[in-house]
Amino acid sequence: MTFAEPYWLFLLLLLPVLIFVYLRTVRQRHVSLKVSRMAAMAGAKTWVVYARNWLQWVRWIVMALLMVALARPQLLWYEEETDAQAIDIMLAVDVSASMLSKDFEPDRLSAVKEIATNFISKRKQDRIGLTIFSGTSFTQCPLTQDHRILTAFINNMQVGRLPDGTAIGSGLSTAVNHLKDSLSTTKVVILMTDGENNAGQILPLQSAAIAKALGVRAYVIGMGKDGPVESPTRRNMDGSYTFAMRPMSLDTNALSKMAAITGGKFFAAHNTAELQNIYAAIDELESSAIKVTSVPKTTELFFYFLSAAISLLAVELLLRWGPLRVITV
Repeated sequence: MTFAEPYWLFLLLLLPVLIFVYLRTVRQRHVSLKVSRMAAMAGAKTWVVYARNWLQWVRWIVMALLMVALARPQLLWYEEETDAQAIDIMLAVDVSASMLSKDFEPDRLSAVKEIATNFISKRKQDRIGLTIFSGTSFTQCPLTQDHRILTAFINNMQVGRLPDGTAIGSGLSTAVNHLKDSLSTTKVVILMTDGENNAGQILPLQSAAIAKALGVRAYVIGMGKDGPVESPTRRNMDGSYTFAMRPMSLDTNALSKMAAITGGKFFAAHNTAELQNIYAAIDELESSAIKVTSVPKTTELFFYFLSAAISLLAVELLLRWGPLRVITV
């Protein structure tokens, strides 16, 4: 607690003087009555007498509270204002059937959901959106700072909602198209895929050239390993998939060139731990510039002291002119 006008507190030094003067003169204001025996006054000193002796002290307390109120006591605290240079980020996620492959725990798409959600939780100042792609692509969630909604969209990603295939070029170009009107000085796409481009009308390197022209940097993550992996081989009538060991391949050469063209970087993730480390590395590479300013804030407390003083004064007056009133004859 602090005081806005502390010099009023010097008035408290007058209280001991006033109390001393009062105690020196209080006997002069009362009439003395001489009696022959003290026994004659037995029972004459009632609770009213004791109460009147302490009534003046209520007034001293009222005066002290008023003096403190004049000094304007305040509760001082600090509020932090954040001045951040936010980054606009689009996540472009492959949702083709191969993303259900079991070389990640429990599968590739589930690993992406968990790690991407954790990544988003650390980027509180940034606007982040979501594009999904397989045979075609579309923006699932536009750029937003409402990360709860974005997280819900990520957790709701499913395989099989789009035509089958892997349109990597379309996925990147859709994400870039959503960033082209952004006013942010830093625009980033994090693209995750586990296959080779085999669909869409835009080739991966063409989409990378578009990204470069629009000032968008792409971090490309190739998921999975080359060779036999337990993966979906057939979709059943109920929407589930039949799994079997089948050979998988990843066009790391094309993905690496895509990232290089945009000024980004290519990463290869062979398991969940590596994917988590890649997201941590991207988080470090694209850190937001945040400036924190502490702004002092105060809450006025004088009203509480003033209210207490008025309440005590009212009680004192009611007692002084009520049950404790002295009638002079």
